[in-house]
Amino acid sequence: HMKVAALCGGVGGSKFVEGLAAVLPPDQLTIIGNTGDDFIHLGLTICPDLDTVMYRLAGRVDRERGWGRSGESWRAMAQIAELGGPDWFQLGDMDLAVHLLRSHWLAAGASLTEVTARLCAGFGVAPRLLPMSDRPAPTQIQTPDGLLDFQEWFVRHRWEPPVEAIRLPEGVPAAHGVIKALEQADLIAIVPSNPYISIDPILNVSPVRELVRRRRGRTLAVSPLVGDDAVKGPLANMMRGRGLPVAAESILDFYRPFIAAFVQDQRDRKKIAAGDIELLVADTWMDSLEAEARLAEKVLAFAEDRLLA
Repeated sequence: HMKVAALCGGVGGSKFVEGLAAVLPPDQLTIIGNTGDDFIHLGLTICPDLDTVMYRLAGRVDRERGWGRSGESWRAMAQIAELGGPDWFQLGDMDLAVHLLRSHWLAAGASLTEVTARLCAGFGVAPRLLPMSDRPAPTQIQTPDGLLDFQEWFVRHRWEPPVEAIRLPEGVPAAHGVIKALEQADLIAIVPSNPYISIDPILNVSPVRELVRRRRGRTLAVSPLVGDDAVKGPLANMMRGRGLPVAAESILDFYRPFIAAFVQDQRDRKKIAAGDIELLVADTWMDSLEAEARLAEKVLAFAEDRLLA
């Protein structure tokens, strides 16, 4: 089997890594999660993308919504609202327990990498899930009304304010395990996540961008677009805002310096002329664990054939 390092954002990405986890032995899969969405809320450290991946791999995710916990209750949030506290970012009771523990362990001196490993062990998640950095690396969104913290823009304002620019922090070091995982991987997979707000923040922690570029011959990206549209979330809006066609070609252009292979959805109107990049056209719609595993199998076989042969 091949060692895979996956760069991963939230919901869409978590589905693809669930597929990878279904077909790879756990010690062959390392997931590097975006922490640009992390923030402090109600005094707690919240890591939305890491948690979405962790809950999904633990079989505990709310599959209807794609994030949060299944069988969740909301009594603490109802109480916070009643007392006039900030209830715009909904945290369920079981989810809160995770944020309490994370914040408790961080305050006791553990790194985010260590805390994430402890939480994953507690949930029985076997593949390694690594935060991109042990230091805060907050993504900010420049809007016509000023600079917003990511969750303020994404959740509180429901990603309505137009995006003028995405501000990523300078000089944040990657977590030690991240560099090692990327150096040792047979295949680096950029999963179907928003390139601008899920993947670029990971590339932006030092020295990930250079490392992935150097290992370009072993790197593949899966398009997050299905039938020339975003599955959910702000991606299509952001592409239009940048004056880009909402098409896989635009995604490929963004990743071109980093990848040797690209996976496009079969529903897209036109097949990419990929030039020197190996192209796989496949069904990337993931509406079940079977579909996720099937896509993961297909992508790994393609990588083995075209990149690693």
